Amino acid sequence: MIMKAKNSVRQSHSFFKEWSVMSLRNRIAFYYTVTTAFLIALVFATIYFTVERIVYRQFDEEIKKEVSEILSDANISTHNFKGFESFQNRDIDAGDGDNDNDSMKKKTVNVDTEFIQLVDSTGQVINKSSSLSWCVLAFNPKQSGSAYFNSNFGGSMVRQAQVPLVDNKGVTQGYLIVAVPLKNAMIVLRDLHDIFFFSFPVIILTLFMLTRLIAGKSIRPIEKVIATAEKMTQAHLDQRIPLPYHHDELYRLSATFNALLDRMQDAFEREKHFTANASHELKTPLAIVKGTLEVLVRKPREREHYETRIQFCLKELNRMARLIDQLLMIARHESNKTQPHIETVELSQHLESIVDRMQSSASAKDISITIDQKEHARIAADPGMLEMIFENILSNAIKYSPTGSSITLAVQRNANAIVCTVSDQGIGIPAEKLNAIFERFYRVDESRNSGTGGFGLGLSIVKKLADLQHIKVGVTSETNRGTTFSLAFPTGEAHC
Repeated sequence: MIMKAKNSVRQSHSFFKEWSVMSLRNRIAFYYTVTTAFLIALVFATIYFTVERIVYRQFDEEIKKEVSEILSDANISTHNFKGFESFQNRDIDAGDGDNDNDSMKKKTVNVDTEFIQLVDSTGQVINKSSSLSWCVLAFNPKQSGSAYFNSNFGGSMVRQAQVPLVDNKGVTQGYLIVAVPLKNAMIVLRDLHDIFFFSFPVIILTLFMLTRLIAGKSIRPIEKVIATAEKMTQAHLDQRIPLPYHHDELYRLSATFNALLDRMQDAFEREKHFTANASHELKTPLAIVKGTLEVLVRKPREREHYETRIQFCLKELNRMARLIDQLLMIARHESNKTQPHIETVELSQHLESIVDRMQSSASAKDISITIDQKEHARIAADPGMLEMIFENILSNAIKYSPTGSSITLAVQRNANAIVCTVSDQGIGIPAEKLNAIFERFYRVDESRNSGTGGFGLGLSIVKKLADLQHIKVGVTSETNRGTTFSLAFPTGEAHC
């Protein structure tokens, strides 16, 4: 018993497992076919029972008409029955509706047309039509009023009516039973039943196959999505899904998936470029430090030489540390892990603080930094991020400005924004390269940047931090005459 139960559970589990892996096309066809099969079965049943009811109603009307003729010929009423005397010695075969005033005329009746029987209240046969011969019709003693029902007679189905005969005191004295054969009607109903019964599985099977075919054609874009996703590798990020002809939900799915692939490819290419450049930038100082240390350990040297070489290594290591800090900063901002803390900032005080910190670097090249501000301006920004933005811009200005030049920070109010500009008198940037200076690791001139110790990350950080605070960054430059960076701050106070 336990083994049977385990086998049953195992079979059920196998069924549900096979059902769970059924393709979407088959599931759509199955659900649609089951639903349609139910509706078709409901329609067939409704049609069959409606036809059956109409057929029986027609027979009931015919029987009712025949009962009226019989009672009329016998000059009696169902509600004023005066006894069986007038029927006991009479032939009650079917009449054609013609009467004479003296007696009921005997008619010749086809045996397959109708049967008439008269019984008393106990069911005892009083009289019957010659077509019944030695047979009798079914009698239902439990039926008090007029009733119409089917019964078997002589191996065939008949439709019969049982009409009570009631005297003037309301007592039922007997029943008039009239029946007509249902042979032809039953043939029609049986044929209709067979047509419905045998056509139903054919219709359902055909419907399933057609639905499966249509569903397969409809979800073909999904199969293309699957095929494209299976082909996607790092070496084949250019795969795209052909868009369907109709602009429906599957078209939107394909377009959305293609847009996702575009973003993935763009992100992968940027990360690939980022990793390659980061590796290159870190590889050079590591090689320098390693080579310097290997030379130092080959043989004893004087103290001054060791100090000089160690200072050189420390300088390279500090450079690597700054590069790593900048890479981490970019990674945090791109992953949205860092959100700006916007507050109201007095721009003039902020600029003075930044210039004080950068003054030592500028003094080493005899560069003067001045602030030109005609009015006090309050802006909404993150103080820490704002400090990084100005430090990177001023650092670049100092690096690429000649000795004895000047750098000017100017603030002015426009109709829609407060604009701060940083202008230097440096070597400038060619016009065709202005659009690329905010890209990571981009250098206008590799040889000059290697001499200044830059990584090509400063302006990329500026752009990221500015975008986070909705600050518009612009740049204009002229070769050998200088560069001007502009920061446009939205007007208004900070809102927390």
